[in-house]
Amino acid sequence: QVQLVESGGGLVQPGGSLRLSCVASGSILSINAMGWYRQVPGKERELVAEITGGGSTKYADSVKGRFTISRDNAKNTVYLQMNSLKPEDTDVYYCNADLLQLSSRVFMNYWGKGTLVTVSS
Repeated sequence: QVQLVESGGGLVQPGGSLRLSCVASGSILSINAMGWYRQVPGKERELVAEITGGGSTKYADSVKGRFTISRDNAKNTVYLQMNSLKPEDTDVYYCNADLLQLSSRVFMNYWGKGTLVTVSS
């Protein structure tokens, strides 16, 4: 059974930094795109950053120049380095991945349970 487990969230002051990590575990053959989304209660989940299997990246306009997504394919891990954090970055951040399980013939989409990031003085 595949699991995505996020870590690294917490409380940080405005202007500070955090690094989120997400590890995919289970019987995984291959992982395509991995990404980070965030969601404030009552609003739709929005893309923060995405990285393809080939390393191409995409960012929400609101985080460009401040956040950096990266991945370690050997560890099935995706990271989100968040710098110059603002109060409006406060959210639950969810990891997402398209991956192929050992027992499957198609790529499927999976979500982590989320990690809370709070930016406040």
